[in-house]
Amino acid sequence: IAYYVRQAWKNVFGEKIGGLKALYDVAHNIIKLEKYKIDNEIKELAVHRKGATRAFPPQHPEIPIKYKTAGQPVLIPGSMGTASYVLHGTEEAEKSFYSACHGAGRTMSRHESLRKISGKELKKVMESKGIIVKVDSVSSLAEEAPQAYKDIDEVVEVVDQAGLAKKVAQLKPLAVIKG
Repeated sequence: IAYYVRQAWKNVFGEKIGGLKALYDVAHNIIKLEKYKIDNEIKELAVHRKGATRAFPPQHPEIPIKYKTAGQPVLIPGSMGTASYVLHGTEEAEKSFYSACHGAGRTMSRHESLRKISGKELKKVMESKGIIVKVDSVSSLAEEAPQAYKDIDEVVEVVDQAGLAKKVAQLKPLAVIKG
C-alpha cells in the first residue's frame, strides 16, 4: 500500500517523496504461535485472530524495538466516514490473549447496505464533510457506509475501559478510495 501511496503522491503533486514511509502495518486475520502461562505452565498456543489484532504491552518480546516502551500499536479503523483510532497494548490484554478488535463490526451485510443505502447520496454527504471520495462505482460505495457499522467511538471506549488497549489518537478521514 505504501508503494501505491507514494505513486499517487507523485502523480498528483509531480514530485517524488523519498521519506514517505509506512509507520506501522499489522495483520488482522492471522494465526500465530505464542507462549502463554496456562495453569502455571508455559504453553505454546496457536492464537487465531479473525477481525482482531495483537495488543501486546510495553516490553513484550514480540513487538518491534521502536514500540517497546509504548506497547504495540493497535489500529482500530472506523468506516470511511467516521474516525479511526490508534491505541497501544496493555498488560490487561493478556485476558484476551493480547488481542483487541480491528474495527467496529458490521450492523448490516454488504448486500443489505447496497439495498438500503444510496451510494450517490452517501458520496454527497461525505463530500459535504470535506472528505474526498474516489470510487469505481458510486453504487458500491454503500457497501462501506458508516451506518452499516457499529458506532466506532463506543466500540473504542469499551476496548479502552476494558483495558485491552489504551487510546492514543483519534484520526479523521480526509479521503476515501474504493475499488
